[in-house]
Amino acid sequence: MPKRLPDRAARRRPDGGLSRSGCTDMTIGQPAFHVSEVSPLQPPVPAPRQSALCADLPSTVPFVGPEAQQRARGRPFRARIGANECAFGPSPRAVAAMATAAAESWMYGDPENHDLKAAIAAHHRVAPGNVMVGEGIDGFFGYAVRLFLDPGDTVVTSRGAYPTFNFHVTGYGGQLQFAAYEQDRENPPALLDLARAHSARMIYFANPDNPMGSWWPATEVQTFIDRLPPGVVLCLDEAYSDFAPPGTLPALDVENRQVLRLRTFSKAYGLAGARIGYIIGESSVIRSFDKIRNHFGMTRMAQAGALAALADQAHLSEVLGSVAAARAEIGAIATANGLAALPSATNFVAIDCGRDGAFARRVLAALIARDIFVRMPGVVPLDRCIRVSAGVPADLAVFAEALPEALAEARRD
Repeated sequence: MPKRLPDRAARRRPDGGLSRSGCTDMTIGQPAFHVSEVSPLQPPVPAPRQSALCADLPSTVPFVGPEAQQRARGRPFRARIGANECAFGPSPRAVAAMATAAAESWMYGDPENHDLKAAIAAHHRVAPGNVMVGEGIDGFFGYAVRLFLDPGDTVVTSRGAYPTFNFHVTGYGGQLQFAAYEQDRENPPALLDLARAHSARMIYFANPDNPMGSWWPATEVQTFIDRLPPGVVLCLDEAYSDFAPPGTLPALDVENRQVLRLRTFSKAYGLAGARIGYIIGESSVIRSFDKIRNHFGMTRMAQAGALAALADQAHLSEVLGSVAAARAEIGAIATANGLAALPSATNFVAIDCGRDGAFARRVLAALIARDIFVRMPGVVPLDRCIRVSAGVPADLAVFAEALPEALAEARRD
């Protein structure tokens, strides 16, 4: 056994650490090392340097979650109807499958998502090579931006559309150009005009739309796709597609390399907390995501839950019926209070408060003060509305009780 120097050479500092004045606790024959006492007058060690891009980014997030709001308020919400979650819950089969998979969580999830990809492909009647599975649509936004953008490249979207996409564009150094909504819908011709004018690399378009709940028919969306400038990638966000009326979604064309169709299990399937999304696209483009994706981003529980949820189409049909009934109830509540509910092809309803954004923000604040979690669009003129998710009857009863009081308070201010 090699001899070691005695530990008496090590002196204990007041903070509990060790200060070494010699080569203690080291094998004889190895180079000695010395750690000096830290002087309180010594300047602090500088923080690690961030990249120039990240150093200039604001420390913001696209959304403040209801949990953060509850912590700040010191009490829970009575109704959680602001994040467009599925309050009607996932399939009981999915819950059971995830519970079983929880016992297997000592193993990584399948990095190829083989079984889930095959099931999704069969559901949509495409090949597994046309499907990429990952940790939610938001994660795919980041991957798509990383895959197709160089710093300084232009991306076109709508002012007031889903902000997480913009968060990823700026995070990777892209430049955003915005088209205005027209009659509470995104404007495909304006998006195309901007893309041509700025030689854009990507376009973001959601159908159905968040935050307004509006939608375009499949014929118009297909015309939009057919007119894409060469080399432009369209991120077609179809998170709410399960709620859309017939004739909203164009046929899947897995030969078109310019279109990414993004879908999710977060909405109609009720698995928002499990983070499961997927892209349908041309096979070579889909394979390209393997260069950059997190190959272990999917848990075994998420994979099992999604497989079981997809197989339980009867539960999905029940959820769609419940969401339709909830939308109708939100519309009735709005009408009873002299407000207008906008048509919706999603699991939420935008309610026009009848004035400007300042008034709608007062309504929102008054609802939150009454423990109702809702949200609203962030830009003019969309911000005249509040956005209410399709909740269970108890949620909507609380909302119906609080809304008249919130409106009265907003009108007094």
